[in-house]
Amino acid sequence: PEAVLQEAQKHLLNFNGTGMSVMELSHRSKEYEEVHAGAQQQLRKLLTISEEYEVLLLQGGASLQFSMIPLNLLKEGKIGYYVLTGSWSEKALKEAKKVGSTAIIASSKEEQYRSIPSLKTEPLDEDGAYLHITSNNTIYGTEWKSYPSSSIPLIADMSSDILSKRINVEQFGLIYAGAQKNLGPSGVTVVIMKKDLITTPDDHLPTMLSYETYSKNQSLYNTPPTFSIYLLKLVLDWVEHEGGIEALEKRNQEKAKILYDVIDESDRFYSGHAIPDSRSNMNVTFTLPSEEKTKEFLNLAEEKGFVGLNGHRSVGGCRASIYNAVPVDHVVQLAEFMKWFKARS
Repeated sequence: PEAVLQEAQKHLLNFNGTGMSVMELSHRSKEYEEVHAGAQQQLRKLLTISEEYEVLLLQGGASLQFSMIPLNLLKEGKIGYYVLTGSWSEKALKEAKKVGSTAIIASSKEEQYRSIPSLKTEPLDEDGAYLHITSNNTIYGTEWKSYPSSSIPLIADMSSDILSKRINVEQFGLIYAGAQKNLGPSGVTVVIMKKDLITTPDDHLPTMLSYETYSKNQSLYNTPPTFSIYLLKLVLDWVEHEGGIEALEKRNQEKAKILYDVIDESDRFYSGHAIPDSRSNMNVTFTLPSEEKTKEFLNLAEEKGFVGLNGHRSVGGCRASIYNAVPVDHVVQLAEFMKWFKARS
């Protein structure tokens, strides 16, 4: 959010009277530890995270969690169950296969990941280590509207929709999210993990790949990404100032509806990739009648100041990412541009 960037700019050279930037402070200093603990506490407050859960601030992005999760939780004789809804769940499964036994419990791959598949979890109880889902699929523009019930730990990669809507943390064993969509800049990864899933690791597990290492040391075992965590804290403060997750959820629904209405009312000039009941409120994906039209649309959009509307190469077309920090007015302007482009075509 612009307000967060301005706040960081104001204190960039002199944080809280220290005469230094946050990025210059020792991560063992009192001033930084207040930032660190403040980020964890603010996240607990916004998401109503109970003391049964740890809030860990790690590095390596969600991609490292693809490995850390099975390395810590996928014990011999157990199976890691995965729901495939896009590229990131595929990558998570690929890493887990290197560690232990896995199975695909549901997938929408055959229909080009246009929907969230229906899911039956009854047979997972005895042999399942965990059930893994990706809550929002940025490339394909799909999102889980409700989460599966499961008697084994439910694990969710929420990198691209955390803080965008209300969730019940108690429904999950572990939630992880790379910060760079809704939480802050790249460099810090948030893990919200039930404490009873944190166990003493096997001897072969490297220290830095064990959740216990971070849990025992308040995520300060080694030097954390201090400036990224400072900006995370500022973003969380901004969320509270905006009215909390409830207010952002309402705003996100409004933003998404503006764009989906343009798509649905365009007589198929714009075609949404995701089926309506699986549509993401974070990533609106759509195609135009031809590649030529798409290229013309993107070129004119960039001239008008709309940057980053290219769809992923695996899907093509266009993608409007409307994360928490995107104001409603910006979405309105994009919708007006889309209507204007259709009219002139």
